[in-house]
Amino acid sequence: MTERIPSTERLAGQVAVVTGAAHGIGLAISLQLAAQGAQVVMADLLGDTLEGAATEVRAAHGGQVRTFSGDLSREDVVEALLARVRAEFGAAGILINNAGGGVIRPFLEHTPETLRATLDRNLWTTLWCCRAFLPDMLHAGYGRIINIGADSVRNGLWQHAAYNAAKGGVHGLTTGLAREFAGAGITVNTVAPCAVNTAALDRAREAAPAFAAQVVEVIPMGRPAEVDEVAAMTVFLAGREASYVTGQVISVNGGSTML
Repeated sequence: MTERIPSTERLAGQVAVVTGAAHGIGLAISLQLAAQGAQVVMADLLGDTLEGAATEVRAAHGGQVRTFSGDLSREDVVEALLARVRAEFGAAGILINNAGGGVIRPFLEHTPETLRATLDRNLWTTLWCCRAFLPDMLHAGYGRIINIGADSVRNGLWQHAAYNAAKGGVHGLTTGLAREFAGAGITVNTVAPCAVNTAALDRAREAAPAFAAQVVEVIPMGRPAEVDEVAAMTVFLAGREASYVTGQVISVNGGSTML
């Protein structure tokens, strides 16, 4: 029988890297990781916002929290993040690939620039971070990688074709890495939300209320997820109790897809 670990100590001594951590889901994940004892490195492109988010995490839970600002769709920037984590804490055992944010619009209204931005923000950030942090996990014989995907890959939301191409790549990367590293003590999973109550959804409600309503209407529960609901599943997968869960795309979606 697995020994129950107090929630405040569940991730004690673990080093966790969270990308896209300045707000929304990434900030919620960082707060929950810190609450469970992890040392957290929060990374984001938005440097000023990131520092405020890190201050919030420190004020709520204390502990050791560091920040890193840069464009994680670039390999050299991810290598700099890896070096910062090693210098501050040593090897990271938990990697949360949350950085993202696509350009949501009808497919034929995309430009080469918006298509590249959508792939860069979602797929390339995840690819480079996995490639950078996996060797330390392999050396330690332990690791938890959790990617934030999208339920729209499964339910085909309107105006999400390019975004789904990027997030679908993340889903595919998850299964491939999970099988490749299953014997090395490393699990790789994806958490796939549908609509989430964030500033991005608020902006969509203001700019295109009919479209925002259409997205929420596919959810049987009739509401978007809260960021803490997505974070809770993510942080569960980051713990030792989830040692037999790998290669899964776990939807936190209010029922917008089932099975």
